[in-house]
Amino acid sequence: MFAETLAAIHPADPGVLAEARAHQDRLTKPRGSLGVLEEVAVRLAGAAGVSPPPVPEPAALAIFAADHGVHARGVSPWPQEVTVQMVANFLAGGAVANAFAAQVGASVTVVDVGVAADLPDAPDLVKHKIAYGTADLSQGPAMTVDQAVRALEAGISVARDLVAEGARCLVTGDMGIANTTASAALVAAFTGRDPAEVTGRGTGIDDGTYEHKVGIVRAALRTNEVRDPSASPSEALRALAAVGGFEHAAIAGFILYGAAVRVPVILDGVIAGAAALVAAALDPAAIDHCVAGHRSAEPGHAAALAHLGLRPLVDLELRLGEGTGGLLAHPMVCAAVRVMHDVATFDSAGVTEKPV
Repeated sequence: MFAETLAAIHPADPGVLAEARAHQDRLTKPRGSLGVLEEVAVRLAGAAGVSPPPVPEPAALAIFAADHGVHARGVSPWPQEVTVQMVANFLAGGAVANAFAAQVGASVTVVDVGVAADLPDAPDLVKHKIAYGTADLSQGPAMTVDQAVRALEAGISVARDLVAEGARCLVTGDMGIANTTASAALVAAFTGRDPAEVTGRGTGIDDGTYEHKVGIVRAALRTNEVRDPSASPSEALRALAAVGGFEHAAIAGFILYGAAVRVPVILDGVIAGAAALVAAALDPAAIDHCVAGHRSAEPGHAAALAHLGLRPLVDLELRLGEGTGGLLAHPMVCAAVRVMHDVATFDSAGVTEKPV
């Protein structure tokens, strides 16, 4: 499944990109007056291979949940049981992600790829448990490469099912106490940035815990001898297994499948950004099919987006995760594409253009 998905990914069509830009310039508005929204519409046209691109709705949010062995190192003030409790909250409809999803008409699917407990069956819960949490990444690899591939394929499978059910836009979500530590390690590994530059305070830690967290990220990179994960797909997989989480791998697979079937993926925060770095290392063309929904308050997220060449649509200092920032951006992405479909051209409207 993983190999087939990679083989199906194609970069944005340069001819369609040019056609979409020309169409934007013919619409009844000053050229470039919609700013970043114009680039979003052009980007989606190139990714879809047609201009105007399909309107990216309905949207489907997938929240990938997993636990992390590094939690035992004291990198988060929250107990690990919160992962299980928040999964129950998502399924009951009580989280912020549920409220935002209802606002934009998105479905919510929760995916267990590595929660450290057995979860009861529920209508919106998909079980792809690889293990009961990862190993401690500061002491050795968090996963085996085989586990990382299985988690990638779990994300591919979820995306495939959501698209088959009618989703025309995929939104990444995550849940996992201590997952910002693994995210920082991945961002440092794939961007080459110093851990102190890309490690944030997660759900809220004091100065002492923050310094300890940076040290744990350094130890993870040193212990696992992570050097140049972008050198080849095999090195990318090794780095993912060494310092990533099951949810990172699953989100990377989720992104890859969206790219393979030309369905746009709106990325959420730092966990999604770290996962997108993995997807880009596996196939750079996958990022042509992504939109950065927002920039989170985590410093690693800005570093990841800069490395990927993605411009976030909103910057509201969010640091929640769950897919919240991606959901907030979805109406903007739809509006950008709707302009391409609904706005008249100067010729069709009989409006005189500004002289060149």
